[in-house]
Amino acid sequence: MEFLPNDKVLPFQGLEVVQPQLLETFPYDYPDREIEIEISTDEFTAVCPYSGLPDFGTLTIRYVPDKTCVELRALKYYLLTFRNVGIYYEHLINRVMEDFIGCCSPRRVTVMADYRVRGGLKTRVSVSFQKI
Repeated sequence: MEFLPNDKVLPFQGLEVVQPQLLETFPYDYPDREIEIEISTDEFTAVCPYSGLPDFGTLTIRYVPDKTCVELRALKYYLLTFRNVGIYYEHLINRVMEDFIGCCSPRRVTVMADYRVRGGLKTRVSVSFQKI
């Protein structure tokens, strides 16, 4: 019997398991002073929506707060909800950005994902938002 890897798919979850309600904020006491905050984790993982195989990468969020800052423990729990979600890189960064904006309404935010080499291909994606 011949083994064909393209007919194998590991089970994965959909976006309904992502929990943006886990995100929390605290007041930024210096709203007249613009600072840039960069948060990065090299432990980020989601899965390929074709195969269910894990995709590992570094996720970085760089933002300028307005009235609130994101609480880091809550952000970590939120990011962990992507662990078994089948999602394209391009969709992932947009979803993280939308949830982040919904949480703390920053002046500016950039979300970047730098994935490990997979199948000989290296992928980096980023998306940015700025209040008008």
